[in-house]
Amino acid sequence: MEKVWNLKKRGDQNEIKHLSVALNVNMVIAKLLVQRGIKTFNEAKAFFRPRLSDLHDPFVMKDMGKAVERLEKAIANQEKILIYGDYDVDGTTSVALMYTFLKSRFQHIEYYIPDRYSEGYGISPKSIDYSVNNGFSLVIALDCGIKAVEKIANAKERGLDFIICDHHNPDDEVPPAVAVLDPKQSDCKYPYKDLSGCGVGFKFLQAYCQKNNIEQEEVHDLLDLVVVSIASDIVPLTGENRVLSYYGLKKLNSNPGIGLQTIINFAGLNGNEITISDIVFKIGPRLNASGRIEHGKKSVQILVSNDEDKSDLLGEEIDSFNEIRKTLDRDITQDALDTIEENEELKNMNSTVLYNRDWHKGVVGIVASRITEQYYRPTVILTESNGQATGSARSVGDFDLYEAIGKCSDLLESYGGHMYAAGLTMKIENIPEFRKRFEEIVTEQITDLQQTQTIEVDAKIPLSEITPRFFRILKQFAPFGPHNMTPIFVTEDVFDAGTSRLVGKNQEHLKLDLVEPDVNSGIFPGIAFNQSDKFDLITSGLPFDVCYSIAENEYRGKTNLQLYIRDIKKRDIF
Repeated sequence: MEKVWNLKKRGDQNEIKHLSVALNVNMVIAKLLVQRGIKTFNEAKAFFRPRLSDLHDPFVMKDMGKAVERLEKAIANQEKILIYGDYDVDGTTSVALMYTFLKSRFQHIEYYIPDRYSEGYGISPKSIDYSVNNGFSLVIALDCGIKAVEKIANAKERGLDFIICDHHNPDDEVPPAVAVLDPKQSDCKYPYKDLSGCGVGFKFLQAYCQKNNIEQEEVHDLLDLVVVSIASDIVPLTGENRVLSYYGLKKLNSNPGIGLQTIINFAGLNGNEITISDIVFKIGPRLNASGRIEHGKKSVQILVSNDEDKSDLLGEEIDSFNEIRKTLDRDITQDALDTIEENEELKNMNSTVLYNRDWHKGVVGIVASRITEQYYRPTVILTESNGQATGSARSVGDFDLYEAIGKCSDLLESYGGHMYAAGLTMKIENIPEFRKRFEEIVTEQITDLQQTQTIEVDAKIPLSEITPRFFRILKQFAPFGPHNMTPIFVTEDVFDAGTSRLVGKNQEHLKLDLVEPDVNSGIFPGIAFNQSDKFDLITSGLPFDVCYSIAENEYRGKTNLQLYIRDIKKRDIF
């Protein structure tokens, strides 16, 4: 599929020039900063040198005083406290954070992760029954609960208090909990709205420490859990998330908790500098695999472990879950692709809705993402669970998937999510009508641009701009993530040096050696994964344009700069 290269706006030239002089950096670096809203020396200093002292006062968050007071009361009265969280990475790291901190100073505490298949997402009736029947009087719910109005009202009637630490968008009515910590509440004055669920839990503990004269370093020591949540939940890497991630990565790379060190070992990352990308693609999927294949409680068990031998045994089990997950992911994705390719009507639709009762519920979200990448259109993947069709949906561009599904709500038993991703459940007999109506809605609303893969380009530069100093400064833009993505560049009018070649097991990748005409700046190596179809263009002797990010490549003990090629086109792109 042809990709569109969208060159970002240049920004105010005077601001760029001023920042270039103030920081003693070239205009390209200054432009990248201005594009990110950084326009002054002090703003740049805060960006490049984050400080934990820059974190906001946790007591500005609505209900924080109530939450701390209720926790203090529970500890003073020796009440039983249950730490509750979702089965994904954000939920399990949140539970591990809260449990680890409180367990060191309070013994009457347990944690609870709902079963993905029998209980589903959020506060489950089964967990409320468990809490009441086992004498718990306080539940701290993390990464969930903001919409559980009726369930928490029922719990309150039964003498069970809740403190909610969530980061999802609330409805007009919030649950009648003792305290609701969620910066997205319309009447919450907390200045940073994009914390992860674990991040909200961190602010709660930060406030507890502040109130009880406990050194903040005790909660800062758990920032390796917070950065894993931030990266895995794909929240913006701006503001407080950038500060928390910066120091969380330092902890993760220098002295991670025993459980995370085990996961790092099994992911093959030991000895490497761990990045946000490593968390997203190697650490997070392993922690998620427990909840997908067996039970998310296993992830909490390893994250709170203080015994290396037990942690290694759990690590082996979790790694095996991840291998099963990868196999299911690969096989079901291929099955879904075959289903589409073998049906001309499905191939030519503007949306994808597929159902197979035998597909594993734990990976349908991943499969929906894979199919969306392949066909670049709104996708719903369904399987059977408890006698109903249930599954996940993924969107493209800025198409509002949640709104489109909402227009089919009379066919659904339940649904939830946001613009780009959603979960839904319906009666199996409603699938054909849902597929028909969803296709009609997508066809009516989606634009050609929304159906086209777009690469956001930060700047056009010559290859000669790429110097060791340029890259050293570029590295300081990390940690990279949403709203601070790895900078993407375009260089026009380059040539093959004559040594580019096909590589890979099936010759599916391109190993490039690029040169600029009339510029004595040497050869620039690059790698283009799964772009073997561009080989004839590269070797034709004609000029072409490349779209890329810059990375380091270590080979035989030597580190060199390498272009990570995102796309290749003939001349005259913009």
